[in-house]
Amino acid sequence: MSQNTFHRLGDLQLRLMQSLWARGEASVAEVHATLPDDANLAYTTVATMLRKMEARGLVRHRVEGRTFIYSAAVAEEQVSGGMAEHVLDRLFGGSVEALVSHLLTRREVSRDELARLRKLIAERSHSS
Repeated sequence: MSQNTFHRLGDLQLRLMQSLWARGEASVAEVHATLPDDANLAYTTVATMLRKMEARGLVRHRVEGRTFIYSAAVAEEQVSGGMAEHVLDRLFGGSVEALVSHLLTRREVSRDELARLRKLIAERSHSS
């Protein structure tokens, strides 16, 4: 699968991927147990979603006894990077400045975060 492939994930799919990224691998029951109680999702819903995600190449499984053990088939950075690029292009016309401006005016940003952002900008300015 190409490193530049954009994976469009719904909220549930992203939650399931986050569970697998955090655990490395897990059974359906283990993934189901990581979901918040207010999700109200049946075990069978999680199993069905993982099968569909496997068909899309997002997860893979191995068999241990009678249990399918799932793991992520794509890296977290690949998914988050693709989703961020998609938002940048679709909502901000590819303008990093517009995206950052939006975030800085709409979100509370701590002094520590601002310092880290300044450092990133300085490093990027010196490497260009």
